[in-house]
Amino acid sequence: MVKLPGTALVEPREASDAPATSPVTALRNGVRVDLRVAPKAARPGVAGIARDAEGRRFLKVGVGAPPEGGKANRELVKTLAKAWRLPAGSITIAAGATQRRKVLVIEGDPERLLSRLSDWVKDLDE
Repeated sequence: MVKLPGTALVEPREASDAPATSPVTALRNGVRVDLRVAPKAARPGVAGIARDAEGRRFLKVGVGAPPEGGKANRELVKTLAKAWRLPAGSITIAAGATQRRKVLVIEGDPERLLSRLSDWVKDLDE
């Protein structure tokens, strides 16, 4: 696992790993969520799922706040906590705090969180 300054622990993905079929993956202490944020979005909220050039899937999330002083990050966490019905304190931006591509870690029971969020992701795919 990798500890980034001021962040939660994140298990690295190996370069040889097959592309993720879901933006949500289990960790030892919770789940990892890959996403791309659009600050100052006209329509805040989860916009769907996309793939990057390597075929990895990520959530597309828009927030109305500008990317200054952590405003967009705070709104991102608040938006996703509400959508997922989780306490905002359980969600940490583990990588990409100043970038559009981010990795979130949600602390809790990995099995329960993975099941809950996988169902939520399936609903987005439909």
